[in-house]
Amino acid sequence: MMKKVFVIGMTAAVLMASTLAAATDVEDAIEYRQGVFNTIKWNFGPMAAMVKGKIDFDAAEFSRRADVVAVLAKLPREGFIEGSDVGETDARPEIWENKDDFDAGMDALAKNAAALADAAKSGDMDVIKPVFGELGKTCKGCHDDFRVED
Repeated sequence: MMKKVFVIGMTAAVLMASTLAAATDVEDAIEYRQGVFNTIKWNFGPMAAMVKGKIDFDAAEFSRRADVVAVLAKLPREGFIEGSDVGETDARPEIWENKDDFDAGMDALAKNAAALADAAKSGDMDVIKPVFGELGKTCKGCHDDFRVED
């Protein structure tokens, strides 16, 4: 009898621990991807201001920020784990329902961010602007399809 109680108690403890671990994993995944996207936004904003002429163009600063975004653009996908469509997130269910389309958007983000980093090395706003515009369209496309906007 004591052995049965012990086994049942241990089974319950393992199930509770795995449920808590899964919840933590989901919360961590959401926090991770939001952190990456916020850091992209942090770097994207000043570049957008330079492209729009709202602040003076600083080629070295623009290039540094473009390099950072190129690295960051490769990271968010791993934060979209199964079950992370609920909780404190603006992620729409379409991410998991249309995973191939979402993955294509993530690939385009990485590709276009790398292209911007390359264009930024020219230091020429005429070269940078159209590439920056393509990256902006990529971001907007995913936001339109896969993110709940405020």
